[in-house]
Amino acid sequence: MELNPEDAKLITLARSSRARTSAQHGAAVRDQDGRTYTAATVVLPSLRFDALDLAVAMAVSSGAKNIEAAALVAERHPEPIVDGTAVRDVSGRGINVYIADLEGKVIRVGVT
Repeated sequence: MELNPEDAKLITLARSSRARTSAQHGAAVRDQDGRTYTAATVVLPSLRFDALDLAVAMAVSSGAKNIEAAALVAERHPEPIVDGTAVRDVSGRGINVYIADLEGKVIRVGVT
């Protein structure tokens, strides 16, 4: 799958975020102004944040009003289940969520 450079950048950032922490997932989102936000899955005894939800929360807490696109990087097996709820909460339907493996190959594209 051929991605535009801005969407490919999201996958690169999500891969880096996951690799830095050896987390289950890494994610990145791009807001309406082209700013990007990254996150990795956080698992603590008292809380758990999915990487994609956390990236959206970071964008919103920084003033983002809309998410243009999102990416999630994870191992293929088992393939991550992504519903894009947080992305949909901010931006509604029709937003691409790219799901990629650890090498950055897009496995599928979900649409909120």
